[in-house]
Formats: sequence, C-alpha cells, structure tokens
Amino acid sequence: MKGKKLLGVALAATMSMSLLGACSSNNGNEPSNTGSNNGGTPTEGAATGGVDISKEAKLVYYLWGGEGVANKDILAEINKKLKADINATIEVKYIDWGDIATKYPLLFASGEKFDMSHASPGAQVSYYTLASQDALVDITDMLDTVAPKLKAAISETAWKGTMFNGRIYGVPSMYSEYTPAGYAYRSDLLKKYGMEEITSIEDMEKYMDNVVANESYPPINGNAADAQNMFRMLVDTTGMWLNAPGISFSELNLVTEGPENYKKVFHPAFTPEFEAWAVKMREWSDKGYWPKDILSSQVGANTNFQAANSAGYLTHAQDWIGKYGADNAAQPDAAPNFYTFAEANGKIKRKIGVENSTVISTNSANPERALMAIEKFMTDPSYYNLIQYGIEGRQYEIVDGVKKTPASFNQEKDGGGFAAWSLRTDEYNLPMDSENPVRKSLYEEWDKVAINDPYVGFSFDPKNVTTELAAISNVNMQLGNQLMLGKTSKDPVAAVAEYREDLKKAGIDKVIAEVEAQLANFEPIQ
Repeated sequence: MKGKKLLGVALAATMSMSLLGACSSNNGNEPSNTGSNNGGTPTEGAATGGVDISKEAKLVYYLWGGEGVANKDILAEINKKLKADINATIEVKYIDWGDIATKYPLLFASGEKFDMSHASPGAQVSYYTLASQDALVDITDMLDTVAPKLKAAISETAWKGTMFNGRIYGVPSMYSEYTPAGYAYRSDLLKKYGMEEITSIEDMEKYMDNVVANESYPPINGNAADAQNMFRMLVDTTGMWLNAPGISFSELNLVTEGPENYKKVFHPAFTPEFEAWAVKMREWSDKGYWPKDILSSQVGANTNFQAANSAGYLTHAQDWIGKYGADNAAQPDAAPNFYTFAEANGKIKRKIGVENSTVISTNSANPERALMAIEKFMTDPSYYNLIQYGIEGRQYEIVDGVKKTPASFNQEKDGGGFAAWSLRTDEYNLPMDSENPVRKSLYEEWDKVAINDPYVGFSFDPKNVTTELAAISNVNMQLGNQLMLGKTSKDPVAAVAEYREDLKKAGIDKVIAEVEAQLANFEPIQ
C-alpha cells in the first residue's frame, strides 16, 4: 500500500503541535451558468477529454475545519451540477482544526481510499514529501487531456512551483495573498495610551505595559499555539533570517541568514539572538503579557479578543484581514490594526500557488474525474461561488460588486461553508463587506517590495532522518515551546543550554547536514 511509505513521516508529524490557523473568509463573484450543464445527466457512454463518464463516480474530498449546519445543503447543490456535467458527486469529510497535526499525516499513511485533499509545502507532511513518497497522482499528462482549461488558466511559473522531479502532482491556487505574521491590536487602547502605531517590538512592549497597568485583561490572552507565534516574531525581526526547510514550520524550524545564503541553514537555538529572545520571553511572561496557564488554555487569543478579554492576538495578515468583520462586530470601538513583524526588515514574502494546492490521492479510484471536478471549481464561477460562498440569497448576496450577508441570514440554520481556499482564484474574487478594506492598498504596497521565497520548488526528502525529526519534534514540544512562552522550570539561559544539548542528542546536526546536501544542486524558481 503506497500510503505506508509515509508512516515514518506521519509518526514524526503527529508529535508536532498544530499551529496552522484557518485562512480568512473567501470572496466571490456573480453566479454564472457558463460551461455548466444544469439539466439532466451526461449522455450514456459520454466521454469528456477521452474519459468515459458513463459510470457515476463518487468522490471523497478531505477539507480542514468543521461541518457547518448548512454544508449539506450547499453540497447538494454542488452535486446536482457535478452529476449533470461529469457524472460525479462529492462527499466532503472534515479534519477539525485541532486534529490536523495528527489526522492529516495519518490520512496518507493509513492507506485510506479518498480522492482529493488540501496540500502545502508547510503542512505537517509537506506537499513535496507526499509527491516523493508516491502518495499523490502525477497529473502532468492528465492536464492536457482531462483539464486543458485549468492548465491554461494557471501560469507557467505557478505550475513550476508544483513540480517534483519535473512532474506536476497538485493544482495550485490562483489567489494572491500575503501571510506574514504579526500582532493584531486595539487602536482605541493605543490612542488611550497616547500612542499612534506599533511598528517595532519596542512599541509593542510599550503597548503591552500599558495594557497590564490599565486593563483587566492581558495583552495576549491565548494558548500554547502562541509559542510558534513568538518564534515567528524572533525569525521575522532578526536580520534577513528566513524560514528554511527540514523541520516542520508548525514547530521551531530551521532558518537561513538570507535569500543569498539559502543553501546554508542552521537552527536559531544555537545563536545569541535566540538566547536573548528566551530571556525576553521570560520577562514578558513575568510581566503578565499572557496568562499563567497559557500552555494549558483551550481558548485562542482571537476568541478572547472578540470577547473583550484580550488586547490583541498573534496571527498572519490574511487571517487578520478576514477577521475584520467579526472583530468589528464583536468590538465596534476597537478599530483593530496590525503590526507585521517582517515589514521593517524588508522580508515580506510573496506566496505562490503551491502553498495552497489541491491534490489527488494515489488511492483514488477516479483520478480523472477528480481533476475534472477541480477544473470546474476553479474555472466555472457557478461552481466557484457554491464551494466558496454557498447558495446565493441564503449564505450571500452581491451588492454593487461586494459580497454581503443577506438580511435573512440566520447563523443557526444558514451558517456554513468550506475551507476550500486551495481552489480560490483572483479572477472570481470580490471584496466582502466583512473583509478589511485595507487589503487592496496593503497588498499593492507589499507587491512593490516583496521578495521571493528562495525555497519554492525545493522538496526535502526526510527518509534519511525520520528518527531524528521525530526526536526533535519531541524536544520542541517538551522544551522549545516552553522557552518561547517563558515557562521553563529553569532560568532561560540554563533552559536554552539544555535545549541545545537535547537538540544535539536528537540529531539536529544530521538533519542540517541532510538539508544542505539536498540543497546543494537546487536552484530557486525565477
């Protein structure tokens, strides 16, 4: 069973803490029936692109998140169209956000029969790893015969980013976005404290000191997931450090000194900057910047922010933009703003399609039909609107080019939607009334200064270091996360020394050597 090849990777990945957040809400376009057969079923014996579709295909599509109350109704509408057009239906299965770290890797390792899922180089099991382990269907040749419209719609550069050994194993999104990490904070409190904007760690400290002194809630009332957010802050605000492959980005990962030195990687733990950061994190913890029980808390800072129990939350820019409507509805006077950690050092990175991809499992019984469905979702706005926004008039309406929530909307019976951001496209994207209007101007500004990720297109094969990666993941869970939240039993300097020793014992040097060996002949996609 092909999936069993991934078992070592999956076992290592299941030891990682899941810190991946949901992407922001999606945006839509006017519905259209262009290219869609809305009546009847395909002619018996019909073939599309040389594929016989006379026999119905029942596809299983795994998505992250939970099932909304109206999801079955939306899916029924989708399936009416799929049945008519390609003689297929889809069953959506869900991996809840809290289960991603364990259930997503096992989805591929278990050998379960399913058809489609989300994939990313930054997921607990990398897109490139899945491709290298024969877990994904090679769609290179299928695109020409089965989904030529889809192939033409996606740029050559985006397709190159999906390639492993010159072959294509996933369909990249066509949606432009930036996801640098940062701190969402309350502008009303900032004004109250006589401040104008947070543009540095020093500004952030001043803001948080004022919150501790004047408010009944902490500056960051989050949970253990914020350990990784603190690590992101260290990386993004230190020189030209950039995330490097080798260790999952859901834990304390490897970095490089900058885009020109991408073949040389290291672990930040062995730098004076890391030790100084650990000392700072203990100071922040002792000051009360977050609650004492943060490691055991089950409530995220954004939930507490909306309940007026936190003065801010750590996330990425696109997530903050998407939560604008909900944040404003919950706290209309807060006027949330966002401090982007990487901006001051000129390290805003462009995202390309492979970072949100839709892939087809090698255990799929109907890979051609799955690719046809993906093409429908990404090139036909009538399909796109359903999978992204729901049923027009019930989940959404479009007024003056803006997608809005209908007045008749009732969350208890109409709430729902799918975390299908890998299927998004710029062509059908429209602004939402719940989305921060700053998105357009902010992205235009970042477009001018953004840098390329030097590792796009690189596939790290972990087969020679799976034991070491599992051990490192355990060290990160036992001590790395505690260091990032100032919660170690020893003083931070002693704790860093222990962390370094534990990483050495776990095999960090072997992992670094393996990453650099695999990078030796790699050249970034231009």
